[in-house]
Amino acid sequence: MPPKFNRRRALFVLGKIDEILSWEQHKETERDTKFVELGRYLCEVRAGQYWRLENLKSFDEFLERRFPGSRRKAYYLMSIHEHLPPQARKQLKEVGWTKGLELAKLARRDGQHFDCATWLHKARQMPKEEFQQEVEKELTGRETEPWEIIYFKLYQSQMPVIEKAIETAALMLGTDKSRGYCLEMICADFLAGANLDNGDPETLLFSATRFFRFLPEAQKQVFLKTLSEEAA
Repeated sequence: MPPKFNRRRALFVLGKIDEILSWEQHKETERDTKFVELGRYLCEVRAGQYWRLENLKSFDEFLERRFPGSRRKAYYLMSIHEHLPPQARKQLKEVGWTKGLELAKLARRDGQHFDCATWLHKARQMPKEEFQQEVEKELTGRETEPWEIIYFKLYQSQMPVIEKAIETAALMLGTDKSRGYCLEMICADFLAGANLDNGDPETLLFSATRFFRFLPEAQKQVFLKTLSEEAA
């Protein structure tokens, strides 16, 4: 059953979202200062189905209108609001929303045991890239592997399908995954499909191995158990 529709509250929340988005466009240098508030309102729109006020069919359609370039940022802001404890969200304006997303990854993993004070201090002190590497090391137990930035040209007509594919991969993998991980999964899926029938078994094995890395730990154990039973 859909929630009881609160028209008055819906008008207020949708107005606040438009106000913040308009403000952000005019004050780019201060864009991080209201991201906590925006994430909270977006979560409320989804929970209360306030998008019905505009005769839309879904929350995704609402996001397409408010974030025409990419809905990824909206999901990031919502993830921050959903996973960080209130005492952490109050201080996030000091560190910016990109570091806030990294904090949300840790908070989602640790739950009530999240060491909020320590990680907020690190977020304030460290440059963004260094802080991201510190979080990656904490989550994986290893140093971040070497990386490089790749540039290539895309036509405007190509952007919608590429953005849609990356956003779909992000929904499957979890919004904490980078666009690089999402692109890797898309490519691995293509290679696996291209080598299913009379293809290169080594390429198929490589693709399957990369897919395995994206599975949550519980699903990895189920997968390994299934393989063991089939081998027996």
